[in-house]
Formats: sequence, C-alpha cells, structure tokens
Amino acid sequence: MHPTAGPLSLASGDVTTSPPTAPAAERAEIGVLGGSGFYSWFSGASSGAREVPVETPFGPPSEVPLVGQVGGRSVAFIPRHGRDHRFPPHRLNYRANVWALRALGVRQVLAPCAVGSMLPELGPGSLVVPDQVVDRTWGREHTVYGGTGPVVHVAFADPYCPRGRAAAVASAVDAGWPPRDGGTLVVINGPRFSTRAESRWHAALGGHIVGMTGMPEASIARELALCYTSVAVVTDLDAGFEAGEGVTHADVMSTFGRSVERLKGVLAATVAALPSDDACSCRHALDGIPLPFDRP
Repeated sequence: MHPTAGPLSLASGDVTTSPPTAPAAERAEIGVLGGSGFYSWFSGASSGAREVPVETPFGPPSEVPLVGQVGGRSVAFIPRHGRDHRFPPHRLNYRANVWALRALGVRQVLAPCAVGSMLPELGPGSLVVPDQVVDRTWGREHTVYGGTGPVVHVAFADPYCPRGRAAAVASAVDAGWPPRDGGTLVVINGPRFSTRAESRWHAALGGHIVGMTGMPEASIARELALCYTSVAVVTDLDAGFEAGEGVTHADVMSTFGRSVERLKGVLAATVAALPSDDACSCRHALDGIPLPFDRP
C-alpha cells in the first residue's frame, strides 16, 4: 500500500480533504532535497532504498521519493530538479516536494545546494551553513495556504533550524571541512545568473551567498512545521566580485563536481547526528494557529 489514497484536490488554492498517511513501513524521519550533482547520492549512501509514490494536492513531486536507511536513520530523498535536471529553479514544484516529504513522516529536511559567493574570502570549494535568507524570487507558488479560509501567518524570523544547523556544522568540522557558520543566502529567480550590478546590490543588502532554489522551499517547510537546514557549497565568486567574463554554468558544475563527494560524506554524517525528538521550535511553528486543512 502506498500513500496515494485520496482524493486530494484544490479549491481556489485550498486543500479540501484530509491527507492520507504513509504506512509505517514506508515512513521516513528525515528528508533530503538533493540539488545539482546529488541525483545518485541516495543510492550510494542508503541501504534498501525503494520508491514510495506519494500524491499531493499540488501535483507530483520532482521525482517519486526514495525511502531507505542512511546512518541507521530512515530517510526520504527527492532530487529537486529531477534525476535528469529537467526542472529549472523557477519551475520547481516546491509545495509538492515538501508536502510529499511530510506525508512520508519526515519532520527534518536537509537541503544541499550550490551557491555563488559575494565575499572574496569565501572562494570556490567553501562550505556555508546559512542562518538567514533574502527572497528575491517571483512568479513561484510561495505558500500552501493560498486559498480562502483562516489566514495563516507563520513566523519566519529565523528561517533555518538551529539544531539542524548545529549538526551540519559539527559534521563538516569533523570531516575536516570547516564551514562558515552562518551567513545570508540571497535567492534569485534564475535561471540566468546575476549581473555585476545586481551582485554588488545583493552584497550591499547584506547578502553573503546567492542561489536559486532556497525559496520558497525553506518557507514552505516552515509552513508545514518542518525543521529545514541548508548546506551550501560555493562554486564561484558571483559576477560583481569575479574578474573576467563572470560565472558560467560550466564553471559552476566543474567546481561543484570537485566538492560533491565531500558534501555527500558531510550529509550522511549530519543525518546520523540529527536529534530524534520533537523539541525543536520549528516543529511547533503552527501551534495555536487555526489551519484551513489538516497537514499530512
């Protein structure tokens, strides 16, 4: 039996039925939304991985989730761009991806990504565990609570899970890859890279790194009361801080490819180190707020 019973539907953006729950044998406690270069991570890191189809009220996730064991923990994995990188960042179904993870029982999400740096001292190959985000995206579905009914205002002052961040930082240090602990991620719409003027503007706003997929992924995770931790690999200096012709897609993929094996090890160690209780404030973000529908 798969968690595909329904029906699930939307009415003016509302979820109109109570969502089904995954059977115990197909549930996971931790989710990983893999970015560029991570399509094969789960098959190598996990044991007993199997596909678990999930229907969501927002359509299908980027791929059928894989569920397996990593470091003694049950993990669900979705490559956010699809296995063949067919979804550009502005066309990702962020709501379906995050909803599917929660429907499988996930309460903590790790989100590796590739980013550009706006700090000359934070060069290619550096690792960052951000603690803040600036959202400059547009045209994306930014909320699961977009329909009529009780208005849901979710606190988002601190967008990333403090306990997840601590686990990621400690795991990276143990692996000999000390990260920058904290930093502001600026999320642009993409798929093009920034102009030099935009890059300098983002830095003047307080940004340290720039990416294309961090929002609304993080805020939707908060709307569903999930712990969410971003782990970012710097692939390039952003256009306003790099001499020459600026960043190219080939540069990004080349640098990320050299770092991805290290990042895979850090993620596996972080999975094992994540707390197993529900004491984190992220999981209680909706406490006392009337909701227009039941969460999975």
